[in-house]
Amino acid sequence: MGGSKKLPKRDRGTGKDMRELSLHILDLVQNSLAAAATKVTIMVRELTGQNRLEIEIRDNGRGIPRSSLGKVHDPFYTTRSSRQVGLGLSLFEAAARQCSGTMTVESQPGQGTTVLAVFQYDHLDRAPLGNMADTILALIATNPGVDFCYIHQYDTEQYQFDTREIKEYLGCADLAAPAVIAALREYLTDRYQELRVPVSQALNNLSESLTNESYVLTKG
Repeated sequence: MGGSKKLPKRDRGTGKDMRELSLHILDLVQNSLAAAATKVTIMVRELTGQNRLEIEIRDNGRGIPRSSLGKVHDPFYTTRSSRQVGLGLSLFEAAARQCSGTMTVESQPGQGTTVLAVFQYDHLDRAPLGNMADTILALIATNPGVDFCYIHQYDTEQYQFDTREIKEYLGCADLAAPAVIAALREYLTDRYQELRVPVSQALNNLSESLTNESYVLTKG
């Protein structure tokens, strides 16, 4: 990937348009949900040493038939009835390509689909990542029957947020309660800003936040 003007070390974008990569992610996860996925994994890898940003979305949905897999790059192809043109994947691919990157789609019927986009990290045209905490929380709040795993890597450090683990740790199944959402937002934001904070400390902070919100956890 060629050189260009470097961006700040961390993304700080807060806009609310599709120029934010988090909005692309939110849109693509809708494909997973439409394919009856019960688990969606979202991985963001900021590999500054390789001048590379990777975004991967993996689900266990119905998958895409082999006969249709070659059509997913077509902006006018979609299997979703909620809109008439399938712009999600094509827009995501265009965003990657304008940053000297690529996008690939792998799928097996009955097993799920994986979308991987690669961007030149410091490319002048690369959109900011955006607010991933709000993106993940929006998905959790509106899809209580789906498990989400969010993994964010920054060079050699990474953290993982898995709703199954959080539910077990908190002893509750309802993560959409307002007090829980508020605590999770703080937790996700802290983990993004401080990737070197031990997970045990972050979980303790989450528990303290819930206590401060006077949220009564129901065990069992």
